[in-house]
Amino acid sequence: MSDVPTPATAAAATSAATPVTAVLDDLRAESDELDRLVAELGEGSWALDTPAPGWTIAHQIAHLAWTDRAALLAATDADAFAGHAADALKKPDSFVDDGAREGAALPPAELLARWRAGREELQGVLRAAPAGARFPWYGPPMSAASVGTARLMETWAHAQDVADALGVRRVPTDKLRHVARIGVRARDYAYAVRGLSAPGEEFRVELTAPSGAVWAYGPEDAAQRVTGPALDFCLLATRRAHRSDLALHAEGPDADRWLDIAQAFAGPPGQGREAGGGAQEKAAEA
Repeated sequence: MSDVPTPATAAAATSAATPVTAVLDDLRAESDELDRLVAELGEGSWALDTPAPGWTIAHQIAHLAWTDRAALLAATDADAFAGHAADALKKPDSFVDDGAREGAALPPAELLARWRAGREELQGVLRAAPAGARFPWYGPPMSAASVGTARLMETWAHAQDVADALGVRRVPTDKLRHVARIGVRARDYAYAVRGLSAPGEEFRVELTAPSGAVWAYGPEDAAQRVTGPALDFCLLATRRAHRSDLALHAEGPDADRWLDIAQAFAGPPGQGREAGGGAQEKAAEA
């Protein structure tokens, strides 16, 4: 299982009009929400299976802690991160799982403390980063805002896995705008990772936010269009729900095909969710 965000799409997801502090505030809020889900769990509950095959709740938190630490290393010691990245990329199909397994083997209290400490340390480094700073990653360098946006997307997605394991329905918020924008900007990557050629023209994407606002991307006169709830699009792009369980509508064959393959994260698309058993089943009915 791998959902390390693509640096290019994460960078594109954060505009100059979005202050770094605003992104990091949203990241902190998203992390705190997941923290509340797991903070009072008994030790046995950490071993509950999540929808990701082979991953328990402990694996989900361990993965977030591992990736926070990788981002922290990238932001504080570029040379050390280069060595880490070189080692990781020698085993692209397993290095994410290896990191999750290592953390999941810890006692839950220790794992939780590690995740909390790492994410707060990363917050401090990113908030203190000089304007224009860029940090290495597993691909092109990322700005502080892009790192925060990517961490938010991943935190939200793994929190969905935890919520599904616990039978908890989360209340969506407009923090989803970060996830939605990455999903839109990652359109061509979704084709490339499958060895497909992306359409030459832009799509129009119009998503209804939890607040009722409409988030629009792409030219208004585009022939290929996608519309629907922002929550549903985010669940689809993070592959936390099956398309058939979501209220997304495509106009045009290329847009329709994109909804079958959309993903907001780097690496193999993975197994995804089965129809009728995805995240927040029948999310659009909520």
